[in-house]
Amino acid sequence: MTGTRDGAIARIEKYFDDGGFLAELQRRVAIPTTSQETDSGPALRAYLTEEMGPSLSKLGYDFQVIDNPVPKFGPFMVARRIEDPSKPTVLTYGHGDVIRGLDDQWRQGLSPWTIVVEGDRIYGRGTADNKGQHTINIAALQAVLEERGALGFNSTILIETGEETGSPGLADFCRAHKNLLKADALIGSDGPRLQPHKPAIFGGTRGTLNFIMKLDMREGGHHSGNWGGLLANPGLIMAHALSCIADGRGQIKVPEWRPKTLTNSVRMALAGLEIDGGPDGPQIDRDWGEESLTPPERVFGWNSFEVLAFKTGNPDRVVNAIPPSATAWCQLRFVVGTDPNDILPALRRHLDKHGFQAIEIASMREVLMNATRLDPDSPWAKMAVASIERTTGKKPDVIPNLGGSLPNEVFVDILGMPTVWVPHSYASCSQHAPNEHMLAPVAREGLRLMTGLFWDLGEQGRPR
Repeated sequence: MTGTRDGAIARIEKYFDDGGFLAELQRRVAIPTTSQETDSGPALRAYLTEEMGPSLSKLGYDFQVIDNPVPKFGPFMVARRIEDPSKPTVLTYGHGDVIRGLDDQWRQGLSPWTIVVEGDRIYGRGTADNKGQHTINIAALQAVLEERGALGFNSTILIETGEETGSPGLADFCRAHKNLLKADALIGSDGPRLQPHKPAIFGGTRGTLNFIMKLDMREGGHHSGNWGGLLANPGLIMAHALSCIADGRGQIKVPEWRPKTLTNSVRMALAGLEIDGGPDGPQIDRDWGEESLTPPERVFGWNSFEVLAFKTGNPDRVVNAIPPSATAWCQLRFVVGTDPNDILPALRRHLDKHGFQAIEIASMREVLMNATRLDPDSPWAKMAVASIERTTGKKPDVIPNLGGSLPNEVFVDILGMPTVWVPHSYASCSQHAPNEHMLAPVAREGLRLMTGLFWDLGEQGRPR
């Protein structure tokens, strides 16, 4: 084996500066892998069999595409490069599916399926979530291979095609293929940095449960002049039910939804962190959320309840009638320590206690993403921090868990490995919205720091 760490980083810089990154990303973005659409199956499979699999084969990986154990959902790809069974194995994860294109809502001159570069922004669906991020990691592996002649460790890459629909089948797939996916640790990339200019790592994610609250009171609307004051208004009742779940500043009032404690280790890890969405990001509402906590503690160390949508009557054609029903689409993001199996039963008890027995509750997804958290003192986390600081000269933000959700519990609880996530996006990337983009400086820095991280892992072996 030959080459140097600096040589590998120089290779990855050239790859970005000469347009290699944009060319690969364009091929991948052009495949409309919208897993939320019922006719997306051929595109999801093509992303694995025609794009990712052949790309990894060129790097000496053996790959196989395996059907989802849950019918009608997209397949999985597992690619492996085994250099020496005695050396550590690292699992790298990504998802090839994206959210709906929303083609007609993108700004003029932009398209979800075509890369457009404007200044520091690289526009296209999947640039931030997640095609751009796993393209960075695979390119970094390639740079190490080309410079050293070997990785110095064993590499397994798992790409799923259903993350945007809750990762159906992923848990069963991992249970069935534990030996195929066995690794010392997962090093993956998804989600945003806290600040665009500063690297970050996180060791887990908040869990998420989406659910519907519905109140059906009668058939059809009734004239508000004739029946106002005589018929209960379901919109008003639903509004009061929501207000008994959270108060006027969004503080949760369901007792079982409030974490028992915010540990000192988590407080210390979050102390001094700043959340910055960049110049186009929203300003934090300092008077919103749990009053006793700092903004980082609210989003990384606590639970949050959100009303995602609320409908009563016909908002598109308002008439003078008392509506017959009301529906609220809601979400709880929750941290380690919250019992996921008791979230909806606890809400049922709380609503009943406050007189809202008529409101029905139902989960919106069969798959619930659970909460996970990695100790910042984990050897894998400390190795990643040291490597990133060596490459960039910046000490990364270290977050015990991301505020968003990923199927991280599959890797932690089923496959039994520590997880280190290194995000290459930022909070104002318009993920899941029109005009999704990745920042070119973040992408270039991500390529550099991942190349350094993979180089150091091959040189040092398992962290102690």
